[in-house]
Amino acid sequence: MMKKLTLIALISLFAFSAQAKTAEQVLASANTPESRGLAIAVEADKRDQGFGDSTVNVEMMLHNAHGQTAKREMRTKTLEVTDANLGDKSMIVFDNPRDVKGTAFLTFSKILEPDDQWLYLPSLKRVKRISSKNKSGPFMGSEFAYEDISSQEVGKYSYKYLRTEACGALQCFVVQRTPQYEHSGYTKQISWIDTAEFRVQKVEFYDRKEELLKTLEQKDYKQYLNKYWRAGLFKMVNHQNGKSTDLFFKNYQFKTGLRTSDFTKQNLKRVK
Repeated sequence: MMKKLTLIALISLFAFSAQAKTAEQVLASANTPESRGLAIAVEADKRDQGFGDSTVNVEMMLHNAHGQTAKREMRTKTLEVTDANLGDKSMIVFDNPRDVKGTAFLTFSKILEPDDQWLYLPSLKRVKRISSKNKSGPFMGSEFAYEDISSQEVGKYSYKYLRTEACGALQCFVVQRTPQYEHSGYTKQISWIDTAEFRVQKVEFYDRKEELLKTLEQKDYKQYLNKYWRAGLFKMVNHQNGKSTDLFFKNYQFKTGLRTSDFTKQNLKRVK
């Protein structure tokens, strides 16, 4: 409990200023690799606060090691939660193809406590709770794990700033983050975050043997409401099995009036 309280206190300290900071100001605000890594994560999170809620259409393309592909279509709803001890809520609903139509996935993100996650399978007509020990399992046959689908709250990780380097045409902070919650499938993640807008460009995921497991690239960013950046493509490549999954995001809408009552286990069975 003390570790959790200390981490929340540090996050609150870094997030106190409402003004966006430059890359130089963020690095100058801390003097150790750990505190710099945390300051970068807090600044990235702070710039995304206040969106309220969002909806987006998602096309999922599954690629196996032999070059075969499968397509799925889904919708994602997200509700921003401002409680410092909790994370955002989200619901994913599959529309196509027919064999997954009506499947719905609900997540209540938390900080160090296990996320609450439920999956509704229309073929069984029941809601299945995802065990906290199964967060590293594949989400709907994709290369995204259940823990990847959850909101990436700052307090879920410890951080270490490694360096600043070029990433394509941009300059990026390179930050290591280590999961602090139980049953993660990862020992660490290395993130490239651009120094201009604090957007995640790439993440490397290392498995429990500390070997490179997957790489996620986030591309085609667009800005909404003159503030919020969202990537149009998430590309996850699994280096160990040769598979990959692409997520294409289209038709982002913000501040649509979603409420807490829209994110319940009961709604999983009747969401349209």
